Amino acid sequence: MAELKRITPQMSSQEILDFLRNTPGYFMTNNERDVSQSDFKCRIMPNTTLKVAPYRDETGYFAFEISGGASVHVDLLRKQINPFEKLRLVRKAMPNTLLQTVCRGRNLFGYRPYPDSTLRQTVRLFSRYIDVWRIYDFLNHVPNLQVVAEEVKNAGKILMPCICFSTGPEHTDEYYVGKVKEIISNMGEDIILCIKNHSALGTPNRIANLVGAIRHEFPDLLLAYHGHNTDGNDLARMVAAVLEGVKIVEVSDHGFGGIYSQAPALSFIQILNDYGFSAPGFKIQPLVDASDILRRERRVYEQFESPYRGFDPTVKRHKLAGGAANIAFEQAEKLGLIERIHEVLSDLVQVNRELGNIWSVTPGSQIFWTTAVNNVLHGRYCKPSDDLKRLLLGRYGPFPFYDPPAWIYKKVLESNRTDGKNWKQILKEEGGIRKLPDEDFNEKRGQLEMKLKRPVTDEEVCLYLQFPRDALEYFVFEERFGKTWLLPPEVWFRRKKFEDGERINIPDYDGKTHSIDIVSTRRVGDSVQTSLLVDYHFQTYSTPIRNKKAGGH
Repeated sequence: MAELKRITPQMSSQEILDFLRNTPGYFMTNNERDVSQSDFKCRIMPNTTLKVAPYRDETGYFAFEISGGASVHVDLLRKQINPFEKLRLVRKAMPNTLLQTVCRGRNLFGYRPYPDSTLRQTVRLFSRYIDVWRIYDFLNHVPNLQVVAEEVKNAGKILMPCICFSTGPEHTDEYYVGKVKEIISNMGEDIILCIKNHSALGTPNRIANLVGAIRHEFPDLLLAYHGHNTDGNDLARMVAAVLEGVKIVEVSDHGFGGIYSQAPALSFIQILNDYGFSAPGFKIQPLVDASDILRRERRVYEQFESPYRGFDPTVKRHKLAGGAANIAFEQAEKLGLIERIHEVLSDLVQVNRELGNIWSVTPGSQIFWTTAVNNVLHGRYCKPSDDLKRLLLGRYGPFPFYDPPAWIYKKVLESNRTDGKNWKQILKEEGGIRKLPDEDFNEKRGQLEMKLKRPVTDEEVCLYLQFPRDALEYFVFEERFGKTWLLPPEVWFRRKKFEDGERINIPDYDGKTHSIDIVSTRRVGDSVQTSLLVDYHFQTYSTPIRNKKAGGH
C-alpha cells in the first residue's frame, strides 16, 4: 500500500490549505516551544531538540512549533542561542516538517507594543524559516493583529490567527463568533482559525459547543485547537474539538511536558482510534522513539520544573496561563510565597474579576500575576506596575466587556504622580492606543555597530530592536565564548564543579568531535580562573565573582 502523502515545507500555502480541506482525518502539531516554556522555563537546549529531530521529522506532524512566545527573549537572556541560528539548525534537521511560531501580534515576541516598521521587519526576517504564524492578541483586539497578518501573507506563509478563550458570563459563543467574523473580514478565509485555550479552561462540552457555533457560521473554515493540560483534562477537550470538526490540535511528546503544556500525542491518538478517526501519514514508531530519548534527557531539566507540583484543577478559578505558570511559581518561591501560594491565587481570582475578566495570557498573565503578588506583599493595588498602568490607560487596546472600578483607576493611575492630575484627567489626556513612530533602522544599526565595534546583520538589528540590552549582551557573550549551545545540556546546566583533568567531548555542526580538557580551576581575588585545552589549544578564562556582602547575588 502506498504511503499517504504528507504536508511539507516545499508546498505553497494554498496547497497546504487545500490538502487540509480535502484530506479526511486530523493533524497534530508538536509544540516543543510551549513544552519548554510551560514546563521547563524555556530551558530546553538545541542539543536536545536536535537529538530527536530526525524522529520528529519522520513522524509526520503538521508542524513543529520551535519559536516565539517567551523563547526568543529567554534564548538571548540566558545566553542559550541566537534565535535565528536555532531556526536554521532545526530547519536543516527537519526538512520535511513545517516550522511554526507563536507571535503576540503588535507585541511580537516581547511584552510591549512595537511600531509597524519593527513588526514588518521581524516577520520578513523570521519568515525565511517560519512556515506557520500562530498570532494572537491578549485582548482579542483584532486591529493589533493586522500588520503582522499582512506581512505573513505577503511572505506566502500560513496565517493562523487565534481567538483567546476564557470562561465567565461574558465569554459566549456569540462573542467569539463575532470575533471570528471580524478576523475573516480583515484577513479572509484562507487562514487557519485557532482556538487558544491558554489557561486550560472550560469543559469538553463547552469547547464542543464553541467549535460547533463557529462551524455553523463558517462551515468551510479550517480550525485548530491550542490547549494546556494544567487541570489534567485537555485530552477530553481535544477529542471533543476534533469530533466537532477541528482539523489540527497541538500535542507534546509523552516523554516530555504534559502538565502545564500540551497533552501527549500518543494518548490522544489512542482515544481517537476508538472513534474511527486517524491522522493521515502519521507514524507511531518514531513518536515512541523520540519519547524514549526524551525521558532520559528530561533528567537534566528537572531543576527547571515547577516547585508547585501536579495538576491544578483550581485553574478554572485563577486562570493562570500554562505558559506563565512555571515561571510564576518559581518567582513565588524566590519571594518566600510558595507556602502562601493560595493567598496569591485567591487574589488572582479577584484581580481577574476586577480587571475586566479578560484573557490571562502574555502580556496580560504577567500583569495579573505581578499585581496579585504585589497585592499580597504590599496591599491591594498599592504597588502598581508600569504595565498595569498601561493596561488601564488602554495602551494595549480597550477592555472588551467592562472597565475596572473607579477606585482602581484612581489608585493605580495617580500612584507616584507629582503633577497633581486626577485619574480622569490622566485617562483623558494619556489614554488609548498610541501610534508609535517607526524606528530608524540605519540609526539602530549604527548604534549596535558602535557598541560591538563590527558590522552587524539585519537579524542582529531585528533582535536588538526588540530586546536592546539582552540582545547586545548575548552578542558580546557569543563573541567571547563562541557557540556554547554545542555543549550538551548536562554540561551546560551542571551545578557541581568540573574536576581537573576532566574531558568533555562535543560534536560540531558537521558531527566532528571536539574535546575540552579541564586543566585547572582556581580562585584569584574576586575572580575564578579556569584553564582549558580546547582541541589541545590552551586557553584561560577569568570570571568575576559578585560579593554577596556587597549586595551581589
